[in-house]
Amino acid sequence: MKAELTSAGFEELLNPEDVDKAIKSEGTVLMVVNSVCGCAAGAARPGVKKSLENGKKPVRLTTVFAGFDTEAVSQARKHFSPYPPSSPAIALFKNGELVHFVERHNIEGHNANMISEHLKAVYDEFC
Repeated sequence: MKAELTSAGFEELLNPEDVDKAIKSEGTVLMVVNSVCGCAAGAARPGVKKSLENGKKPVRLTTVFAGFDTEAVSQARKHFSPYPPSSPAIALFKNGELVHFVERHNIEGHNANMISEHLKAVYDEFC
């Protein structure tokens, strides 16, 4: 489940320092909160990967894994305010600022194509 994103070029963030450094980097940073649930497997991960076929896309691709990389996930969630903890989730940062967030309830019940199309529109606006 981790490899599904890391093999697609996502950088795995394993500790709080890595999370802060990634988020504070210049440009756009996509951060996927990965998880073992069905909506992560059926919609979030495939949708995120498909969204990268867009002309515009984030400069940096990152991921943390809920239930495994607990300190990294906890640190990432501090940057997601005002959104409550959610996994899976998809966050887009621009120059260290959260500009878009997709919560679990926006992933459940949607297919990978719907997630991909939504993210492509977000990339077109912010990337």
